[in-house]
Amino acid sequence: MQGFFQRYLFLYRPLISKLNELLAPFDLSYSQWQIIFYVKDNGPSTLVDISTHYNVEKPTITRTVQRLEEKQIMKQVPGKDKREKKIQLTESGEEVYKACRKKITEMEHSVMKGISEEEKQAAFEILPKIRNNILNSEGDENE
Repeated sequence: MQGFFQRYLFLYRPLISKLNELLAPFDLSYSQWQIIFYVKDNGPSTLVDISTHYNVEKPTITRTVQRLEEKQIMKQVPGKDKREKKIQLTESGEEVYKACRKKITEMEHSVMKGISEEEKQAAFEILPKIRNNILNSEGDENE
């Protein structure tokens, strides 16, 4: 199926732009939202956990988390050992999460108009499989 990546990128860029517009009133970017979402979903997390999950360099995550700490959305909490730093949402961060989640859910419903439940479920299952195939093919010389 040629052109799949082109179609995906054709969707991806406007989606990220819309999400950034939606998050702007909260003084957030989509990259900051991803970290908020991860921590809300997984509980107190290390920067390595987050960088591994999103396949992003740790310094990028560190800078983004520092901005979230400055906005008092995230805070550091002690880990199992003194060298391990974990972050979690502050009370204010929890409120920001709820407000953003509500707006994003509304947007999800809006952009999924006219798409059957079966099609939604198929996309929901297929996209992570494609991601796994991409990540697992890294370093394959046959590709």
